[in-house]
Amino acid sequence: MNTAKFRTLLRSNAGFAALILRVPVGIILAAHGAQKLFGWFGGYGLEGTGQWMASIGLEPGFLMALLAGAAEFFGGLALILGILTRPAALISAVTMVVAIFTVHFENGLFMANNGYEFALSLLAATAALTVMGAGRFSLDNAIAGN
Repeated sequence: MNTAKFRTLLRSNAGFAALILRVPVGIILAAHGAQKLFGWFGGYGLEGTGQWMASIGLEPGFLMALLAGAAEFFGGLALILGILTRPAALISAVTMVVAIFTVHFENGLFMANNGYEFALSLLAATAALTVMGAGRFSLDNAIAGN
């Protein structure tokens, strides 16, 4: 990738609002990824998450758990720091689409029924960050020279 395209990927005029959005979303995603990868915060780790993913038809379960956990954990850290925000947000958005349609959709909207409202909220936030970038207060903007 040439330097001009790379800077375009990083540059954002979103200002302070992007920081307000990406930090809490990044914390949530990183924590959920840590549950899947490491068993932290009451999670089941790769083995347990992989077995559950296989039980709902996401095969091979271990690999799917690794991919989902890595997307959430490392994507969340990237959002917190504001580094490679657009790619991290896009990968996280795709992960939320998979979660909505493989786990939550059949349960309806509301979380009380294990519905998709929370995943939809994260999808909306990560889609917005994909479009607007990390904002003025980010490593992306510092690297891009803004």
